Amino acid sequence: MKIMVVGGTGLIGSQVVALLRAAGHDPLPATPSTGVDTLTGEGLAAAVKGADVVVDVSNSPSFETEAALDFFTRSARNLFQAEKEAGVRHHVALSIVGVDQVPDYGYYRAKVAQEEAVRDSGVPFSIVRATQFFEFIAPVMDMSAEGTEVHLPSLRLRPMASADVAAAVAEAARAEPSNGVRNIAGPEVHALDRLGEITLAAKPDGRTVVTDESASPFAGMPDGVLIGDDTAHLAATRYEDWLNRN
Repeated sequence: MKIMVVGGTGLIGSQVVALLRAAGHDPLPATPSTGVDTLTGEGLAAAVKGADVVVDVSNSPSFETEAALDFFTRSARNLFQAEKEAGVRHHVALSIVGVDQVPDYGYYRAKVAQEEAVRDSGVPFSIVRATQFFEFIAPVMDMSAEGTEVHLPSLRLRPMASADVAAAVAEAARAEPSNGVRNIAGPEVHALDRLGEITLAAKPDGRTVVTDESASPFAGMPDGVLIGDDTAHLAATRYEDWLNRN
């Protein structure tokens, strides 16, 4: 199959492209750097021509509510117009576990709008909702650092390796459209402050973790939203094992 991967040079997209290519498919990374801009529509019609599947793992360059909402809705509008004209038979979108449970969290509202656009597009679809990536833990710690202290809340997460996310997305792209949502998560539930402690134990840098419920981008997030429910498919990779390999 020819599979266009929007965001195909990023953390998830590059791994999806590699997995699809290894499986014998013809993946096309579609990003502004490859001449395809979903926001403006530039290069989109030519890129999607002949595609069987479109995978969208792109992300807004800004987490600010209005900027993210504009990115996801405008990109979706341009994408689905091009997909319908090209006869694409399956659209796969990457979203976030619990995204529809936090109406006051701006970036999540933007992702909900993206999901709604997917459902209303008329193109058969599959939505993969993932928990937070292991790769995000260190940046969140840096954002919450105050000198030698890393301030983190005790909010519970069930994070997962980006490689496991990419594998689930690639699997969805090779399958028939589900016209529904599949939730995926890591194998273990951790408090965010505990994840910080595990990280610094594996890679000491002189900093210590301070539990602070008002800190980090997840401050105020209702507990339980980011761990998924009993329907979530659990990946195998543990955070400690991933840390040791990276």
